[in-house]
Amino acid sequence: MSDSPALPALPVTFRPTRTRAVMLTAGVTIFVVITVIAFLLPTLSPGERASFVFTGALLCGVLVLLSRPKVVADESGVTVVNIATSRRLAWAEIVQVNLRPGDPWVFLNLSDGTSLPALGIQPGIAKQQAIGDARALRALADARATGRSAPGLD
Repeated sequence: MSDSPALPALPVTFRPTRTRAVMLTAGVTIFVVITVIAFLLPTLSPGERASFVFTGALLCGVLVLLSRPKVVADESGVTVVNIATSRRLAWAEIVQVNLRPGDPWVFLNLSDGTSLPALGIQPGIAKQQAIGDARALRALADARATGRSAPGLD
């Protein structure tokens, strides 16, 4: 059947590039603005200035952390990097790739009966990119899962 999307070349990385660009830009801007304000206010003591800079760095760090999610697919499986965790999956562990209308990101149904959110594919700012990425990951998972099944079994 030729209805399936073309498989991307491996390795491939899926990430919300627009969302990431917005978060990184906002983080750097917040840090710079708060730091400039800290040095422009003449009544601040050195400790207060340091606390301003620390607060700006902390806010920037949070936005950098929020921009971390990605999904990396290669020949042996998929690495899902979320905000604070990372998990490596073999292709055989992925039963289904889901991105339903209204979902904030892709969910991977796994062979152990659990579901893993994959924040690296999210329809936030770039809905069409996320849909295309989810379809590509689904096609890869289907091709890898069916590629390992015994010949003649359908």
